[in-house]
Amino acid sequence: MKTAFFCNQPDTIRRVYGEEPWEDMYPVILGEDNLAEHLPRLKEVEAVFSTWGFPRLTSGQIDALPRWKILFYGAGSVKAFAQPLLERGIRVVSAAHANGVFVAEYTLAQILLAQKGYFRTVRGADGAQKRRILAQIPPFGNFDARVGLIGAGHIGRMVIGLLAHHRAKVMVCDPFLPEVDARALGVEKASLEDLFSQCEVVSNHAPNIPETVGMLTYDLFSRLQEGATFINTGRGATVNEPDMIRFLSERRDVCALLDVTWPEPPAAGSPFYTLPNVFLTPHIAGSIGREVRLMGELCREEFARYQKGEPLCYEVTLDQLPRLA
Repeated sequence: MKTAFFCNQPDTIRRVYGEEPWEDMYPVILGEDNLAEHLPRLKEVEAVFSTWGFPRLTSGQIDALPRWKILFYGAGSVKAFAQPLLERGIRVVSAAHANGVFVAEYTLAQILLAQKGYFRTVRGADGAQKRRILAQIPPFGNFDARVGLIGAGHIGRMVIGLLAHHRAKVMVCDPFLPEVDARALGVEKASLEDLFSQCEVVSNHAPNIPETVGMLTYDLFSRLQEGATFINTGRGATVNEPDMIRFLSERRDVCALLDVTWPEPPAAGSPFYTLPNVFLTPHIAGSIGREVRLMGELCREEFARYQKGEPLCYEVTLDQLPRLA
């Protein structure tokens, strides 16, 4: 089966899929700058592999690949390019699940530290000051923690699994989560209002779609109990950031752990840089360093299933596309 790498960033392809040559792989990594030149020699290509930097393809270029049947995307969201491919019958596989493994682990680490009072004390001047902070608002601890998750997709479900060891009481707000699935996962479905008012940690995993933009407002944040923590590894656009800044300025007992913002990074002069109860990280929850290789492995495994005619585990369909980030 003839295969090819499509990517505007050859070094990124090598990071995700490795340096070793593949059997029957077209010898050149193809991007927007050289695809037209090579198109006449790609008529037998059936499977395409890519990652961040997938080239923008014209209808004519897609038409010039008559045997192209499937795209294996070794990264997260396929929203920007999948629809025209799917409408032509070209199947799309996303490695978002592999990327999500590290987001879920990162989220768990933040929850565990938050529940121990780490973020409220780490910026204290000295040991005595940190003890005074803990005395003012004792940390919740990680046994029987009350954790609220916004979204129960791949990542949300992995977080639920990781929290099981800690006997956490998990509440989930997700309109697409069937009640039967919630029971199987051992979680309670809840409204956003109940999530924010009843949980000690609220972690956002909602996709950035029109229905979710700006949905996390001052009214919701104001429901958080004393010493609570808000975590965002989802998308910054789901938060009404002026509302959140206003709330965090008023309630210094609540911490916000923000791996994503909107815009990203925050604009110069944003209060996010100076508020003592805000902890910014530069979108590191997902795959970084050697972690990106897991996405390449997922694509290789899916390709092996495809070659054998087996069902694929991480295929994206047109029906799913509107709900994806």
